[in-house]
Amino acid sequence: MRLGILKEIIQMALDSLRTHKLRSFLTLLGIMIGVMTVIGMVSIIQGLNRSVIGELESVGSDLIFVSKHEPIQMGRRSEEERQRKDLTFEDAMAIERECSLVKAVAVDIAADYWESIPIKYQNIKSLDSIIIGMNEKFPQVLSVYLPEEGRFLIESDITHSTKVCVLGSELNDTLFPHTNALGKEIRIGPEKFTVVGILEKRGSIFGQSQDNFAGIPITTLMKYYPYHLSEIEISAVPKKHGYMEETIDQITNVLRQRRKVGFGKPNDFVISTQGTFVELYNQITGAVYMVMVVISSIGLLVGGIGVMNIMLVSVKERTREIGIRKAIGARSGDILKQFLIEAIFLTGTGGALGVIIGFGIAFLVRAATPLPTSVTSWSVILGLFVSISVGLFFGIFPARKAANLDPIVSLRYE
Repeated sequence: MRLGILKEIIQMALDSLRTHKLRSFLTLLGIMIGVMTVIGMVSIIQGLNRSVIGELESVGSDLIFVSKHEPIQMGRRSEEERQRKDLTFEDAMAIERECSLVKAVAVDIAADYWESIPIKYQNIKSLDSIIIGMNEKFPQVLSVYLPEEGRFLIESDITHSTKVCVLGSELNDTLFPHTNALGKEIRIGPEKFTVVGILEKRGSIFGQSQDNFAGIPITTLMKYYPYHLSEIEISAVPKKHGYMEETIDQITNVLRQRRKVGFGKPNDFVISTQGTFVELYNQITGAVYMVMVVISSIGLLVGGIGVMNIMLVSVKERTREIGIRKAIGARSGDILKQFLIEAIFLTGTGGALGVIIGFGIAFLVRAATPLPTSVTSWSVILGLFVSISVGLFFGIFPARKAANLDPIVSLRYE
C-alpha cells in the first residue's frame, strides 16, 4: 500500500517537472555548473598528480638533490641567497669521494640555452635540442638514462674530455630517420662528436619532450661551450635504502667544510629529496583544490537558492491542488515527500548532467592540450551526493510550507 502511494507521489512530481520544462532547466543550471566544475578540475588535478608522481618514481628512488637555491622559489630571493657561491663539478666529486654512504653522484649542466647551438648530421639540422654535459654516473643515479643501443658515457670520457655523445630518442629520430646513429659523426656547433649511445624513450611531461637532447661529457661541455655554473645540478643516491637522513648529514658536512660555512651559520646550499618535491606539489594542488571548492560552492549555492525559490513559486501556484489532495485524503507527509522528491530530482538531474559535461571537459582537455586528465570514481560519487544533498537541504522549507497548508484555506485560493 505504502509503496503504491510512493510511486504515485514520484509520478506526480515528475509530471509537475515535465509541465514546466524551461523553469526546471533554469533551476538545475546552477547545480550543473557547480558539479561540472568539480569534475573538470578534479580530473585535471588528478591527471597532473599521476603524471608528476609517475615521473618522480620513474627516475629512481631515494634520490637526493643538491642545489644552490631552493628548487622552486616563491617570491624574491634574499640578498644572502643572491650572494651564494656556485656549486661546482669538484663539489660533486668530493661528495662521492668523501661520503661513505653515497653510492653514486650524477652531475650535469646544460649549455647556455640563450645561445642557439645547432646539431647537424650531413644536411639534417636540429636547432631546438638541448646540449647537456653529464658525468658517467647518470644510469646508476637516475634510471631513466639507460642506453637502448650502444653505451653511456664512461669515466675515461669525463677524465679526458672526449668528443663522444649519447642522443635522446627524439633527437636520434630527427638526425637519423633511416639509419643507425651508432658510430656516426655529428656536429654540435663547430665541434665534431661521435655517437656512442642512444637512450631509452622517456616521453614528455606537460607537452615538453624529455628526449630532445644530446648528452656529452661534462668536462667537454665546460671546455667548448658557454654555460652558467649556477645551473649545475647534483643528484646522489645512498648505498642502502633507509639511510636517507644519515646520507644527507654526510653530504651537508662535506659541503659546509668545502664552502667554509661557519659553525652555527645556516647552509648556503639546499638539499632536497623526492619527498620535498611531492610535498611542495601537494601544497600547490591543495591551493587549487580550495579555489575549486569556492567556485563550485558558489554554483551550488546559487543553484540551491534557485531550487528553493522555484519550489516556493510552485507551492504558490499549486495551493488549490494541494487543498484538493488534502481534502480527498492526502496526508501532510505525502505532500512533503512530493515536493522533496521534486527538489531532489531537479538537483540530482543537474548533478548527473554536470558529471557528463565534466567528463566531456576532461576528454577535450586531454585531447587538445598536453595536460593529462583522470576522472576518478570518488569525484563522480561526490558530485552526485552533493547535488542531491543540496536539493534535500534547500527543498525542505518549500516542502514543509506546502505540507502545512490549511486545506480549507487552500481550496478557497484563487
